[in-house]
Amino acid sequence: MKTTATIAGLFCLAATAAAANDYAPAMQSYLDENVSAWMNDPVLVEAIKAQNDAHSGLDAAKIEELDQAWRAEVGGSDTPTITPVLENAAADFLRAKVAEGGGAITEIFVMDNHGLNVAASDVTSDYWQGDEAKFQKTYPMGAGTVFIDEVEFDESTQTFQGQVSVTIVDPASGEAIGAMTLGLNAEALM
Repeated sequence: MKTTATIAGLFCLAATAAAANDYAPAMQSYLDENVSAWMNDPVLVEAIKAQNDAHSGLDAAKIEELDQAWRAEVGGSDTPTITPVLENAAADFLRAKVAEGGGAITEIFVMDNHGLNVAASDVTSDYWQGDEAKFQKTYPMGAGTVFIDEVEFDESTQTFQGQVSVTIVDPASGEAIGAMTLGLNAEALM
C-alpha cells in the first residue's frame, strides 16, 4: 500500500514537471524566430557597456544599497534609481519590441555584468537580478546561453508568463557583457 502511494506520488510529480516544461519549446521558438535578430542590437550593447564601465568599482554592499533604494522607490513618485533605467534609448527600444510583440512579450529588461538593470520596458520589483537564475544561468555561462524558466503567474503583468533569459554579447569581441530577460505570455504562445 505504501509503495503504491509512493509510486502514484512520483507519477504526479513527473506529470507536473512535464506540464511545466510544455511551454519551453514554444518559448525557445519565439526567441529564435523573433528575438535573436535584435538581442545584440547596438543600442543595447552600448547601454550595457556604458553601465559596466560606470559600475566597474561596485562592491556587494553598494549593490545591496542600490537594490534597496530601487525597492523603496517602486510605486513611489520620487524614483531617482528607477527613472534612469526606464528613460533611456535602450528602454525605448525595449518598449518598441514589447509593442511589436503583439501581446506575446509582457516585459523585457537588460542587465549589466553585475546583474543590475540597465534598461527595462517596465518597472521590475528589484534592481539587482544577480542573485536570481535569470542572471546566474546566463551571463556567467557565456555567449549563446539561454535559460528558460517555468511558466508562473506574474503579479506585475497579471499574466501567466515564462521568462526566457539570454546572455548578451558584444558582437565586436564576442564577449559576454550582460543578460536580457523577456517575459513571454504563455497563452499567446500556444
